[in-house]
Amino acid sequence: MNQRKFGFIGEKIAQGYLKDVGYKIIDTNFYSKKGEIDIIMREDNIIIFVEVKTRTNFKFGTPASAINKEKKLHIKKTAKIFLQINKLTNFNIRFDVVEVIFQNGKCKVNHIKNIM
Repeated sequence: MNQRKFGFIGEKIAQGYLKDVGYKIIDTNFYSKKGEIDIIMREDNIIIFVEVKTRTNFKFGTPASAINKEKKLHIKKTAKIFLQINKLTNFNIRFDVVEVIFQNGKCKVNHIKNIM
């Protein structure tokens, strides 16, 4: 399976998990010239921008550790564009990561809040 399809599967699993635990997803795969945000959701007065990382092993560290300074900068710039386009000015914002890990025939989801 190619990386793109594998990542898409991870994003769908993350979306299902987030809905199941009560988040309201307001957009997915938001693209701008600055980057992409996998999931955008809302909880009360907070707009949450979510990066999904899907892995089968920890050979290169945890999935969340793959989000370097450059990636964080792109996510923040893209989030700003999303907020401006949608005129979302009276909200707090948060950046989360959802790790989707496939190992030994099982899938584990790990939601890390406020990573940036």
